[in-house]
Amino acid sequence: MSLDISVIVPLKNEEESLPELAAWIDRVMQANNYSYEVWMIDDGSTDDSWEVITKLAAGNNHIKGIRFQRNYGKSAALNEGFRAAKGDVIITMDADLQDSPDEIPELYNLIMRDGYDLISGWKKKRYDPIMKTIPSKFFNGVTAKMSGIKLHDFNCGLKSYRRKVVKSIEVYGEMHRYIPVIAKWAGFRKIGEKVVEHRARKYGVTKFGLERFINGFLDLASIMFVGKFGKRPMHFFGAMGFVFFFLGFVISFYLAFAKIVNLQYNMTDRPIFYLALLFMIIGSQLFLTGFIAELVTRNSADRNSYLVEERLEIKA
Repeated sequence: MSLDISVIVPLKNEEESLPELAAWIDRVMQANNYSYEVWMIDDGSTDDSWEVITKLAAGNNHIKGIRFQRNYGKSAALNEGFRAAKGDVIITMDADLQDSPDEIPELYNLIMRDGYDLISGWKKKRYDPIMKTIPSKFFNGVTAKMSGIKLHDFNCGLKSYRRKVVKSIEVYGEMHRYIPVIAKWAGFRKIGEKVVEHRARKYGVTKFGLERFINGFLDLASIMFVGKFGKRPMHFFGAMGFVFFFLGFVISFYLAFAKIVNLQYNMTDRPIFYLALLFMIIGSQLFLTGFIAELVTRNSADRNSYLVEERLEIKA
């Protein structure tokens, strides 16, 4: 049975905040008469988070839980939540009470009333340490520039989605921060932003680590490549290979012509001769990489898997 809203809460070691968060979400849902479910995804907690989730679920049948055997990361938790969600609108939020459930009604309305596919929260005023806010601004600027999506805060945990969006995408690695980019490449173009309240952390400590930015930029490169060339890798590697091979060929032709004009001319004494060889070798390797990638793609089980918006058949 379809519900109005599914709330997905990925968490690790948040036992203190969970009862308050669950009660707050329930108050908002009851006040707005929404049918709902809350999926709490325990990402390998080492405290009593799972025991708290179990008690909350026993007292409120809207609350459901998934427990990972070990820590897999936020992307994995969100992906499992997306697979389990039954709501028409899926809302994600962090478990640390820095995201306010009072934002839920407007996030729901922007999807159902205004027709957005995805709404990303923008924590315009933040209560995070400077070691997190400065790199985050740089990361968001680079991502917006590369993806063409005009958002201020890609990594905000508070987002809302049309159900079709979360059922059409897969999130892994550190790619949860790039869900708007993944959604865009999947064909969902109506992506918006809403300024949301960001609250100071009430319990525990942040799980933030600087290594996330290194992994994040690598994942962005992966998404941009797979989204554009995933089904036609030869177009990328072949073009790059042609450029390098052509440069090497032109240099080699110039050196050969110089040798014909002047027989005393020694090609191998010129550093540019070895640069030409290097360019031609790199070009050949890129071509071969493209061919191998094409073979892998053509033998992939989902090589002809496409998202179909509508199908019209007129029967005679």
